[in-house]
Amino acid sequence: MKKIIQWILLGTKGSDNRIKIIKKIKEKPYNINQLSKELNLNYRTVKHHLTKLKELNIVESYGEKYGKLYFLSDFMSEHYDEFTELIGRIEPNKMIMA
Repeated sequence: MKKIIQWILLGTKGSDNRIKIIKKIKEKPYNINQLSKELNLNYRTVKHHLTKLKELNIVESYGEKYGKLYFLSDFMSEHYDEFTELIGRIEPNKMIMA
């Protein structure tokens, strides 16, 4: 799991958006439209990242088409502490560089 999390955080373009999406979905389930509004991101951008996160078993979806809700997968929920630990190590470095 640690390698997948590191890849999400460091190895891909758009990792900041994926982190935001994961954190927001941890709070409660959202559909794509709700996430795009909450995070002030383009609808298609959110849809793209959710597709990738779903392929990696980070998120799950329930429902049909437009109203489909996204949740953290059980796998990600079990490893969420690892995710927050890595973010804690990475985000201060980003702030120093900014």
